Amino acid sequence: MADASDNDLLARVQVLEDIEEIRKLKAAYCAACDDDHNGDRVADLFIEEGGVWGSGGSLCNGLDEIRAFMFGIRNAGFMARSAHQVFNPVIEVDGDSATADWRFLMMYTVAGRDDAFVRIIGRYEDEYVRTADGWRFKTLIPIVEERGEYQASTKFER
Repeated sequence: MADASDNDLLARVQVLEDIEEIRKLKAAYCAACDDDHNGDRVADLFIEEGGVWGSGGSLCNGLDEIRAFMFGIRNAGFMARSAHQVFNPVIEVDGDSATADWRFLMMYTVAGRDDAFVRIIGRYEDEYVRTADGWRFKTLIPIVEERGEYQASTKFER
């Protein structure tokens, strides 16, 4: 028979498992963005009933808008390669919902210019919901703090 301390331990373990699943969800988001901003993969990470991505002039409401925005980045053709890095998460789980603040660094190569590298420094403010398919984004708000070219370099040679 389980006592209160067993229930407390089970609840604490559940929170740790939830945090790990949320970390994996965020990693899947970064991988989808680094897959040439794959709109289908990004949209699949959001709740079906009206997920929100973005802020200001880039606010996307619902899966169709999120998908179209991501594919719009791809179709613009200004990024040759990108690398999203997220770190220092503060994840708070409350039952079937959660919030997180993350720091991020995104770097990309300007298409057609092997010597132009851009970096974006910022943070994400996320809200999550537990669904039948696991944790999904309810909102993902990127906040850009700084953006600019960080290096004009020669092409990498082996």
